Amino acid sequence: MKKRSLVFLFIALLIAVLSGCGANQSADSKNKSESNSDSNTEIKVGANITPHAEILEEAKPILEKKGVKLEVVKLEDSITPNTGVVEKSLDANYFQHLPYLEQFNKENGSDLVSIGAIHYEPFGIYAGRVKELSSLPDGATVAVPNNVTNEARALILLAQEGLLTLKKDVGVNATVEDIVDNPKNIQFKELAPEQLVAALPDVDIAVINGNYAIQGGLKVKDALAVEKNDGLAAKTYANIIATSPDKKDNKGLKALVEVLQSPEIKEFIKKKYEGAVVPLD
Repeated sequence: MKKRSLVFLFIALLIAVLSGCGANQSADSKNKSESNSDSNTEIKVGANITPHAEILEEAKPILEKKGVKLEVVKLEDSITPNTGVVEKSLDANYFQHLPYLEQFNKENGSDLVSIGAIHYEPFGIYAGRVKELSSLPDGATVAVPNNVTNEARALILLAQEGLLTLKKDVGVNATVEDIVDNPKNIQFKELAPEQLVAALPDVDIAVINGNYAIQGGLKVKDALAVEKNDGLAAKTYANIIATSPDKKDNKGLKALVEVLQSPEIKEFIKKKYEGAVVPLD
């Protein structure tokens, strides 16, 4: 009986030891899993192809070293990147400036926010049928973006070049109703920003967003006029990373902004885009 009792006692002790080891291994595995989860973050960012997606691709390997995996979703329009964030199919986007974001929020009842400004794309006036601004005829057809914020920006640039005069202090809220002097009797052709380059053969000149000008093969050095880098537009229309309020403190997105504002990415932007895209200081 004593021998049998000892055997039972030995088996009970062995089971207890093995159970303890299993629990420790399970805890270790859980801790490792949690550690890996904390150190590896995945973010999905929507972006216009040029230059935004190109800049994000350059940032990818730098982010990977920080434990952040970036998926770039390339989009060609100016609506889907925001609706994607609203609907949670995207964590953030990179394609717009703050006035456009504010206008989108107002029109759609959304509350997207900016978590960092990255670069500025100078608007330019590009030649269509007319090759010099001094040759612009009376009644000239001028193509401009058809959304509120970018049309205001186009009007400000035309005013900068003396082609029209706007009401005093109207600033970035300018509309065609705010034109007080139009000596050339300019006729405005409002088009979606992505259609402006294609419209050049059919208009005298066009005022084009920097990213769409690049995408259409235009160079800022060939523009008839360009926004001043230290002017109102440069201060107002910086391109941003936008996200939903619940993700504004997301570690992966914070790392993304940090990398995009880094000296390495600033240098990449300067070399690749030759003034068509200007990194912010």
